[in-house]
Amino acid sequence: MYLVESKGGAITCMFLALFFLGTWPALLTMLERRGRLPQHTYLDYSITNFLSALLIAFTLGGIGKGTHDQPNFLVQLAQDNWPSVLFAMGGGLFLSLGNLSSQYAFAFVGLSVTEVITASITVVIGTTLNYFLDDKINKAEILFPGVGCFLIAVFLGSAVHSSNAADNKAKLSNFTGDYKDGDISSSKEGDIVKSKDLESGSSSADNVEAGTAVFLVELEEKRAIKVFGKSTLIGLALTFFAGLCFSMFSPAFNIATNDQWNTLKKGVPHLTVYTAFFYFSISCFVIAMILNITFLYHPVLNLPKSSFKAYLADSDGRVWALLAGLLCGFGNGLQFMGGQAAGYAAADAVQALPLVSTFWGVILFGEYRKSSRRTYILLGSMLFMFIVAVAVLMASSGQRNSTAKE
Repeated sequence: MYLVESKGGAITCMFLALFFLGTWPALLTMLERRGRLPQHTYLDYSITNFLSALLIAFTLGGIGKGTHDQPNFLVQLAQDNWPSVLFAMGGGLFLSLGNLSSQYAFAFVGLSVTEVITASITVVIGTTLNYFLDDKINKAEILFPGVGCFLIAVFLGSAVHSSNAADNKAKLSNFTGDYKDGDISSSKEGDIVKSKDLESGSSSADNVEAGTAVFLVELEEKRAIKVFGKSTLIGLALTFFAGLCFSMFSPAFNIATNDQWNTLKKGVPHLTVYTAFFYFSISCFVIAMILNITFLYHPVLNLPKSSFKAYLADSDGRVWALLAGLLCGFGNGLQFMGGQAAGYAAADAVQALPLVSTFWGVILFGEYRKSSRRTYILLGSMLFMFIVAVAVLMASSGQRNSTAKE
């Protein structure tokens, strides 16, 4: 079994996880903006997300000869470790609910702001819990100033969203016609969505300059989740719920692998990170399947009804959804591997993923294009503070004693 034991290896895992976990939301957002039903996208995403956990467990979890304290993956499956298994599965439940909620929040609040708010809640709650669960192996004098930097970036992110919303309102106020008051839908929301050329993303909106009022209107017409005329409280509620879920899954995984509450019988080794990730991903997969198949027939937020047959036939954009699942699965695995070595509080530095998401938001979706100077200054300040936050949280990394407690 391969274990990350050095601080350098742990930080490498965190950086890779940061990139992967900041990229997969952009892929889901891209498909929603091109008109693919989020239920279809999330089902595809869930499949490869689970397969990535299987691949990690059977490869990294089975390399070499295990020991009593660090058994290989297959050996540990037969051991009496159900209390820890339930904590791991609880973490998977929280992550699945959080990811599903954030998928819908992206449409209402935007990719960058959704990630900023959920990351801030995760850092404030989850990182604090992990610090105490890890017996304070991280340097508090460095860790908590890093949390403070994150909170400053959150306020800056909120200011970016407010400024950009004002910019968009000004653009649309000068746009005459039926679109001015948000009445831009050319079809009823209850109709079945017809397939589009999602791989190429071809539509009239793709030929319109990003950031213009026409672009905003065209985007609303083709996207799957219609947001014009709906309360922003919907998106904020989804975002805060997602943040609360994200803040709990890492502490649950921490308890599953380190048994701080001594729930295992004497002599039973702690779950390895690979075994815990396997059970974690099973729970995540099952919840995602149940909820999204239900949403096919009973959709939320006035989305069109679909069916499992329609989902199977909808291959448009499937490759991107499958890739998103792989990125999220490997990103979570790397985060947990780094956390096991250096402490889960430091591994929560990957919650600075808005750095990556904002980059993709600007490049792929034209977010903040043609915005005001004030918006650009706030955006630059937010990104700078996130960079500082990542550096400070990673500098707080300790190194866990690899000797398992009996």
